[in-house]
Amino acid sequence: MRSEGGGGLHHSVLARIGQDLVRGRLSPGDVLSMEQLEERYGVSRTVVREVVKVLESIGVATSRRRVGVTVRPEGEWEALSPVIIHWRLGGPQRLDQLREVSELRRGVEPQAAWLAAQRAGDGDIAALRAAARGMEETGPKGDLRTYLQHDIDFHTTLLTASGNALLAGLAPFVAEALTGRTDHDLMPTVPDRQAIDWHLAVAEAIAEGRPELAEDTTRLIVSEAQAAMEEIHTAQE
Repeated sequence: MRSEGGGGLHHSVLARIGQDLVRGRLSPGDVLSMEQLEERYGVSRTVVREVVKVLESIGVATSRRRVGVTVRPEGEWEALSPVIIHWRLGGPQRLDQLREVSELRRGVEPQAAWLAAQRAGDGDIAALRAAARGMEETGPKGDLRTYLQHDIDFHTTLLTASGNALLAGLAPFVAEALTGRTDHDLMPTVPDRQAIDWHLAVAEAIAEGRPELAEDTTRLIVSEAQAAMEEIHTAQE
């Protein structure tokens, strides 16, 4: 019996397809008809069509009449898509994905901080301070969910305060990575105090218009996060 529904259902099916892909149950070159997708995931044609549109938009599949839906090579997928990042964080490639995210963040977030120290408005500065203080308040309590939201707010504001639309566009990507780190138990039970202090220091460096300090301290934040994830992952093996 098929399940009917709206957006929530198609997101659920998309997540199931993602896990089939990252775990090798679906492979590049596989071709499935719409009917096979309906049967495999127990949903209606309407839901399948919505899902296929998303798969096409992120480069995962192509759909042709009288051919079906073809899975494209992984190298052609949109690597910065939060959907794909979410899939990979839930699969065996988790640590590799987080490492790649950290490498990209080390390249862009310090630059965003450097720019923000010259361009941030009063609202940006207030938001950065509030987020850092929220991390300071919730981190020592081990309230990781609330801490995560403050962390996302901080890094989203940092990217948007750069005044660069391309850097700001990376905010969903960074948010997905931060969420994945918490969801998959790659955060310490109590966040590192030094990392929190660095967030506070970045907020103040931006407020004071000190771009080099903001840049250097942001690089420390991202580097510490990667080192901590690798340490926790090693301990879990």
